[in-house]
Amino acid sequence: MKLKLLLCLILLHPVLGCDSDTSIVENNNQVVNDPDDENDEVITTYADIDFSNWKVTLPVDEDNNGKPDEYQPDDLIDYGYQTLEAVQPFMYDDEEDSSIVFYTYPGVSTTNSSYSRTELRELINPSNSKDNWTLLEGGEMTGTLKVESISENNSSSSEDYHRVIVMQIHGIISQEDMDTYNFDGNNGPPLIKIYWKDGYIWCHKKSLVDESTDGFDLYGVYDGTWSDIKVNLGYVGYEIFDFRITASNARIEVQLNDNEPYIYQDISLVKWPFENYFKAGNYLASIDETAFSYVKYYNLNINH
Repeated sequence: MKLKLLLCLILLHPVLGCDSDTSIVENNNQVVNDPDDENDEVITTYADIDFSNWKVTLPVDEDNNGKPDEYQPDDLIDYGYQTLEAVQPFMYDDEEDSSIVFYTYPGVSTTNSSYSRTELRELINPSNSKDNWTLLEGGEMTGTLKVESISENNSSSSEDYHRVIVMQIHGIISQEDMDTYNFDGNNGPPLIKIYWKDGYIWCHKKSLVDESTDGFDLYGVYDGTWSDIKVNLGYVGYEIFDFRITASNARIEVQLNDNEPYIYQDISLVKWPFENYFKAGNYLASIDETAFSYVKYYNLNINH
């Protein structure tokens, strides 16, 4: 009996001889980390967004200046947004899927809009929002994102859920044209708006109502000079999707996932008199008291 026990111990020796404190174990010839080992390094990854050329607008007015609160690139870069108590309720990390969440509800809105937002605004010059880009100069924005959650639409609208704008190219009157025409403000219309509507991605693009319009009359923003043409680019539901907007001289290209790009080339783009900047995030198109939306971004990049 003792001989049999000794024989068993000798045969089991390669297993029993391992250091009991090691964090590596043999499992079907694969080396795996022991999750209970306190020495294992936990690496947290965040959304791939460089905030060097983005500011964020929030749906609140905590400083009581009559306008939505904004935080500049210097506030946001190097994960600075994580330390801003006022920003965290509206723009925060989800470490489980390495995303950044943009949350908004009807609150304080910007001039000339009824809707609130938690939205990034491109600043090609972080110290001067009057520096923007023309279609001739062009630019591209790409992002990976999804609508995480959005409120039901209980109004008379045919849509089941509220709609949200997740990307834009927005127009702005250049400083040169401000001086030439003595405009009181520099606000321009959005050239491109990318909507999520009941799970479908729609592109709204500004076009001239009358293509013969010219000169000073092109700068009409709210007088019916420009109207939206709308294209349904496909269904995404609540799933992650990729989106790209590429702007160049008299040409706009938009692409959902790997679908065939949709291309705009028309006289309206030739005559577009405004400079431009990109926007991305969560712009909720509702003033219903119970409305809300959560949009997640996994990466966001701009190039010029």
